[in-house]
Amino acid sequence: QVQLVESGGGLVQAGGSLRLSCAASGRTFSRCGVSWFRQAPGKEREFVVAISGSGGTTYYADSVKGRFTISRDNTKNTVYLQMNSLKPEDTAVYYCAAARTNYSGTNKDEYSYWGQGTQVTVSS
Repeated sequence: QVQLVESGGGLVQAGGSLRLSCAASGRTFSRCGVSWFRQAPGKEREFVVAISGSGGTTYYADSVKGRFTISRDNTKNTVYLQMNSLKPEDTAVYYCAAARTNYSGTNKDEYSYWGQGTQVTVSS
C-alpha cells in the first residue's frame, strides 16, 4: 500500500514558477512509477508527466515539455514537479499517482494510488 500527499500548490502570476511535492509512504516506493495528472474545471483529468522508479526514464506531455521538470528522491520517498513559465492554461488541480509497478506511461488506469490533489492557479 502506498499513500501520497501533495503539497506546493498556490496562486502565481503567468510566467512564474511553483514546485510541487508528492510525499509517499511505503517501503517499495522506489519500485513504483509515479506520474502527475491535472484536472481543470469541466475537463477530463489529463496526463502531465511521469517518472520511472529509478528516475532514469521520464515522459512529458507536449503541453509542458521544456517548462516542467519531474524528479524524485527515493531516499526521501518524494517526487517533485518543478513548473516554470507557467501559463493560465496550467490552472488545475494537480494529482500525484503511483503505479504498483515501474509503469511510467500516460494511462491513468495503470496508477493504483492517488493523492488528494493540490490546486495550482495561474493568473494572467
